[in-house]
Amino acid sequence: MSDKFSVIIVEDAKLELKGTEEIFRTEIPEADVIGVAMNEQELYPLLEMQLPHLLLLDLGLGGSTTAGVGICAKVKSAHPQVKVLVFTGELLNEKLWVDVLDAGADGIALKTGELLTRHDIMGVMSGKRPVFNSPILEKIVQRFRETVMRDATRKKSLIEYEIDRYDECFLRHLALGYTKEMIAGLKTMPFGVKSLEKRQADLISRLFPAEEQRGTNVTRLVVRAIELHIIDAENLEPDE
Repeated sequence: MSDKFSVIIVEDAKLELKGTEEIFRTEIPEADVIGVAMNEQELYPLLEMQLPHLLLLDLGLGGSTTAGVGICAKVKSAHPQVKVLVFTGELLNEKLWVDVLDAGADGIALKTGELLTRHDIMGVMSGKRPVFNSPILEKIVQRFRETVMRDATRKKSLIEYEIDRYDECFLRHLALGYTKEMIAGLKTMPFGVKSLEKRQADLISRLFPAEEQRGTNVTRLVVRAIELHIIDAENLEPDE
């Protein structure tokens, strides 16, 4: 591809559209903005006339926060050579970021902290993937730190409280609402109900100080296991 490249911008806020066009004009002279669209219906005729090298796509269009995800999926399916950079003000809905990456987006730039930069655009055009601008990178790093610390805490707890895979399986299924009879029927648990009752008592003795053990029920045991990150409340999946 030559140094010049073509761009179509999909943005339904006129003021933001004007500002984005100005960024291309002043900061990225290699870019030729060949069309702008304020919604999905305006975009497809533009694509039929001329495919751009880059589609700069807002996620929220016409009151829908998810419109951009569908557009990205359709464009990438029909024209995989078109690069798609999402430029969005959806700052809190992180699930949308995952959805649009799954739809094939080449990168995401959040509309916060800094404007769209030449660095973001040229990163996408040079084939880097995925490209993230500083605000979303900060969020990714924060989540990475939280995940690492949670995993480290879990590993420490597994060692400190001598948790084996049967303990984890037992606690996880208790958290899912399984009875001991149901857990005893799992292929991964070769124990009867009486053995599970003993295991429950043993877990209470390991996870609680002596003064808190008396009267501790299943609910409190599960809560304690979550507090210690022995089981992850956000990732509870049953075994067969």
